[in-house]
Amino acid sequence: MTTAALNEIQSHPSGSVRAGLQDPPLVRAALVALALGFAALFLLLPLAAVFAEAFSGGLSVYWNAIRDPIAAKAIELTLIVAAVSVPANAIFGVAAAWAIARFEFRGKSLLVTLIDLPFAVSPVISGLIFVLLFGAQGVFGLWLVAHGVKIIFAVPGIVLATTFITFPFMARELIPLMQEQGSEEEEAAISLGASGWQMFRRVTLPNIRLGLLYGVVLLNARAMGEFGAVSVVSGHIRGLTNTVPLHVEILYNEYQSAAAFAVASLLALLALVTLVAKRALEWRIRQETRA
Repeated sequence: MTTAALNEIQSHPSGSVRAGLQDPPLVRAALVALALGFAALFLLLPLAAVFAEAFSGGLSVYWNAIRDPIAAKAIELTLIVAAVSVPANAIFGVAAAWAIARFEFRGKSLLVTLIDLPFAVSPVISGLIFVLLFGAQGVFGLWLVAHGVKIIFAVPGIVLATTFITFPFMARELIPLMQEQGSEEEEAAISLGASGWQMFRRVTLPNIRLGLLYGVVLLNARAMGEFGAVSVVSGHIRGLTNTVPLHVEILYNEYQSAAAFAVASLLALLALVTLVAKRALEWRIRQETRA
C-alpha cells in the first residue's frame, strides 16, 4: 500500500472507514432476503408440513398414534438408548478433551483421528461393522452364541451403534474450549495444594460447564434421531428393537401417514427444544466471554 493511501485512511474517522467497508443497503437487504427465503423453504416449510400432516386426521388420531403401545415402546427404547449413550460419551469426551488439551503424549494425533472417525464413516456402514463383529456369523458371533449373549437385533447393539455415531460430539466441543482457556488456573490450584479431583471439580468443571451442557444437548438430539446405524443392527422388531425413527418409517411404509407424522412430530419438537437450548447456551457463553 502506498504512503498516500495510508495517509488517506488515517485522515478518515474510524466510523467513516467502517461505513466504507459495508455493503450498500440494497445488497444487504438482498442477502438477508435470500437467507430468510432459503431457511423458510428448506427448514420452516418442511417443519410446518410435519405438524400439518400430524394433525390432518384430527387431535384424536394424533393422540392415539402417540399412545399406541408399540409407539410407547419405541419412545421408551429411544429414551433408554439416549440415557446410556449420552452419559457414556459425555464422560469419554471430558476425559479425551482433558488429555488432548493438557498433555503431550505419544499417539495424541492418532487419538484425535479416532475421535473424528464416526464423522468419516457412513452410519449404515458403521452398523454393518457391528453386524460383522457381533452377528451370529461375525468375528465374535460363535462365542456370543455359546455364552447366550445377544447384541445384534437387541438393545445392546442399538446402544453400541448409537454410542459410536455420537462418539465425537462432546470431545469436539470441549477440546478447542479447553485449549483456548489454557492450564494456568489448574496449575495454580495444584501449586496451592489441591488434589487432582479437587482441581477438576473446582476449577476445570466450572470453566467448561457451558460447553459440557452444549455437548450434552447435541449428544441427546443426535442419539434420539439416529436412523442409519440403528436400522442395520435393530432387526426392526416391533415393540422390542424399534426406536422412534424406525417406528416412523414403518408407519409411513404401511400408509399410516397421519400416525407416522404424529410420531415424527415428537422428533421435530425435540429438534426445536434442542435449537432453543443451543441458542440459549451460545448467548450465555457470549455473555460470559464479554464479562
